[in-house]
Amino acid sequence: MFENIDLSLVDWSRAQFALTAIYHWLFVPLTLGLSFIIAIMESLYVKTGKEEWKRITRFWMTLFGINFAIGVATGIILEFEFGTNWSNYSWFVGDIFGAPLAIEGILAFFLESTFVAVMFFGWNKVSNKFHLISTWLVAIGANLSALWILVANGWMQNPVGMIFNPDTARNEMVSFWEVLFNDVAVIKFLHTISSGFLVASMFVLGISSWYLLQKREMILAKKSILIAGIFGLLSSLLVAYTGDNSARTLAVAQPMKFASFEALYEGKQNAGLVAIGILKKSDRKIGEKAVNDFAFRVEIPGFLSVMTKGDKNAFVPGVYDLLNGNPSQGILSITEKIERGKKARDLLVEFKAAKKNNEIQKAEGISGMFRDKKFIDNYFRYFGYAFLQKPEDAVPGVKISFYSFHFMVVLGFYFILVFAMALYFLYNGTLVVKKWFLWIALGSILLPYIAGELGWVLAEMGRQPWIIQDLMPVSAAVSNISTGSVITTFILFAILFTVLLIAEVSIMIRQIKLGPKH
Repeated sequence: MFENIDLSLVDWSRAQFALTAIYHWLFVPLTLGLSFIIAIMESLYVKTGKEEWKRITRFWMTLFGINFAIGVATGIILEFEFGTNWSNYSWFVGDIFGAPLAIEGILAFFLESTFVAVMFFGWNKVSNKFHLISTWLVAIGANLSALWILVANGWMQNPVGMIFNPDTARNEMVSFWEVLFNDVAVIKFLHTISSGFLVASMFVLGISSWYLLQKREMILAKKSILIAGIFGLLSSLLVAYTGDNSARTLAVAQPMKFASFEALYEGKQNAGLVAIGILKKSDRKIGEKAVNDFAFRVEIPGFLSVMTKGDKNAFVPGVYDLLNGNPSQGILSITEKIERGKKARDLLVEFKAAKKNNEIQKAEGISGMFRDKKFIDNYFRYFGYAFLQKPEDAVPGVKISFYSFHFMVVLGFYFILVFAMALYFLYNGTLVVKKWFLWIALGSILLPYIAGELGWVLAEMGRQPWIIQDLMPVSAAVSNISTGSVITTFILFAILFTVLLIAEVSIMIRQIKLGPKH
C-alpha cells in the first residue's frame, strides 16, 4: 500500500492538484457571495415591487451565471483527482472523506442545480415569490456545497470521529457528528464562506464604481454599492473574527503550522504577535542554532500568548520546541513521534503476517490494540511519522507560511476600510465626486481573490508534509502512476483552465460594458 514512490511523481501530483485548486478557487468565492447578494436584491424587488430592483437583480444574475458554469467544471475535475492521483489516500480514508462529498453531490449540488434553472429562466413564468424562493435556495445550495467540501478538508487537517481497521488498512467513521462539528471544519467553513461574501461584495462595489466613473447606470450603481457596502463590511468583519478564531484552533490542532506562520522558532511565554515583518535571507537550516530571523518587524508584545490561550504568560511553542521536544511543556520531539509511528506501522505489518499465517488469536489481539484508546493516543495518532525520512521533514516552509498569513491579514484590514469608506461617502452624498476612491474600489476587485488564494496556500502548504495531519504524509498518499502522465495532464489542465479563465473574463467585461437590459 505505501510502497516507495519517486519524489518527482509526488511533486508533480501536488503541482497538478494545486493548479486545479487555485483555478477552482478563482470561480467559487464569487458564486458563494454573489448568490446571496442577488437574493437580497430580489427580496427588495418582491417587497417594494419596484422594477428597478428587478433590473438590478437580473444584471448581477447574468454575471453570476457566467461564473457559475465555469466553476462547476473545475470542481468536478478536482474531485476526480482524488481517485486518479491520490488513490492510496482515498483508500486509507475509507468512507470518512467520501461521505461528505457524496452528501455534497446528492443534497447540496442537487438543490443548487435544480433551482438554478428556475432562477435564470423562470422570470414571468412562475410567481415572484416562487422565483425568489428559488434564488434563495440556489444561494443556500451553493454554500451547502462548500460546507461538505470543507468538512472533508477539515477532517484532513484534524482527523476525528474515526477508528482504524487493520483488516482493511482503512479508517472508518464512528461518529458522523464529530466529523461534521469538528472544530477545524466549523471555523474553516465560516471563514471560507465569509471570504467568498467579501469577494462578491468587492466585485459589485468595483464594477458599480466603474459605472459611476463612466456616468452610466447611476441608480443601479448607487443601489448596488449600498447592498455591497453593507454586505461587504459585515463580511469583512466576520472574516477577521473567524480568522482570529481559526488561529486559536490551529494553535491546538496544528501547532507546527501556527508556529510557522508566525515564524516563531523558539517558544516563549509572553510571546509577541508580529504585525508586520520581513524575514532575513538566510541559508540556516532547521535545527541549527537560532538567530534573529527578522530583518524588520513590528511586534505587539504578549498578544500571541493572549490570542492563543487568553493569558500573556502562556507558553507558545515554536518550531524548535515542536521539532526537538520540550519535556517541561509536555511536547514530544519529532524523533520520538517517528519511533511511536513505526511501532504502530510494525504492528500493522505483524497483524497482516498473523492473518496470512492463520494465527487467529494473535491477529485478534493485535486488532484489539488498534481499538484501544491508550494505544491510539500514544502510538497510532503518530502513524504517519513512520514514513518521514528525517525529523526536519515535519517542518513546513516557514517563509511561504509567514508571508501568506501576514499579507492576508493586511488585506483583511484594508477591506474593512474600503467598505466603511464606501458607505460613508454614499451616506453623505459625496461618493460620485470622490473619483480617487472610485478608482481605488475598481482596482481592488482582484485583491480579495489574492487574499483567498493566500489563505489556501497557508492552509495547505502550512500543514505539509501531511495530507492527513499526523496520519499520512503526501509521499505515502500518491497513486503509483507514471510521472509522465501527470506532467501531461498538468500541461493540459493548465492550458484548459487558462482558456476558461480568459473566456470568463472576456465575457464578463463584454457584459459589463453592455450593461443591464432596459
